[in-house]
Amino acid sequence: MASELSFEKPLIELRKKIEELKRFIDTEEIDFSDEIKELEKKAEKLEKEIYSSLTPWNKTQIARHPERPTTLQYIEHIFSDFIELHGDRQYGDDPAIVGGIAKFNGTPVTVIGHQKGRDTKENIRRNFGMPHPEGYRKALRLMYQADKFKRPIICFIDTAGAYPGVEAEERGQSEAIARNLREMASLKVPLICIVTGEGGSGGALALGIGNHIHMLENAIYSVISPEGAAALLWKDASMAEKAANTMKITSEDALEFGIIESIIPEPLGGAHKDIKLQSLEIKMAIEKSLKELQSLNEEQLVEQRYQKFRKIGKFISVL
Repeated sequence: MASELSFEKPLIELRKKIEELKRFIDTEEIDFSDEIKELEKKAEKLEKEIYSSLTPWNKTQIARHPERPTTLQYIEHIFSDFIELHGDRQYGDDPAIVGGIAKFNGTPVTVIGHQKGRDTKENIRRNFGMPHPEGYRKALRLMYQADKFKRPIICFIDTAGAYPGVEAEERGQSEAIARNLREMASLKVPLICIVTGEGGSGGALALGIGNHIHMLENAIYSVISPEGAAALLWKDASMAEKAANTMKITSEDALEFGIIESIIPEPLGGAHKDIKLQSLEIKMAIEKSLKELQSLNEEQLVEQRYQKFRKIGKFISVL
């Protein structure tokens, strides 16, 4: 059974009751078909009500769902002939970022993304998707390669943030992120970024300087985690829900601010409910972006990317 989120409990309890009645029919041979039909209608209505009125904190919980699809799972469903490449050629390989060469509808592309684990053991190996500097340097190495061979770059973003440990700082975490920001801005190939889960701070931005940025419906994008914001504002990380509900971190907020180009719909309940459908939605968004961006020459791609980020945060007063 999928991991339960607190706001889903009424729906889960109702579905359990339906299953109990079905089992009772099998064992006791008593007809509860009318009651089951009524409960199923009620469950369907409740499901729509719950997922149509999600708060920013609810969406944060969905974005962090332990069964939410990872970059490697999306690669498997969206691309073909993927070859993973390893190492930054300076220190080592960071499993928190994966990347390599693949084909998208027959066209060679470079795919890069944060990678979280599917269980505790893998999460420890991948540092819960929080990259060290060698991860960002690996990503940049692959971007340079893509730029050299004129391959579009597609980045999947899903991280709570860059790893803040002492060893990461010793190896130049801030410099690695800053270099990625600068170099991505000047790449001469189409660059498409998709926030699939958490888009946390500079750890996300280091893969996020794209011509087009898309967000999944229940993804979040923020300068700091709700827990971090609560700790700073109220000295109490347990007030994360209050922080999330005021931080403007949802896909709707990002679209309104002009940070992203589009919101990619999710299956009812979240991407983990139907990875095939979710992958198809992402694929269509990539196709649309590539069609638009491949009509631009190298200079236009760089200029479009520059103008996009110059406009973020710029507003016209109506007073």
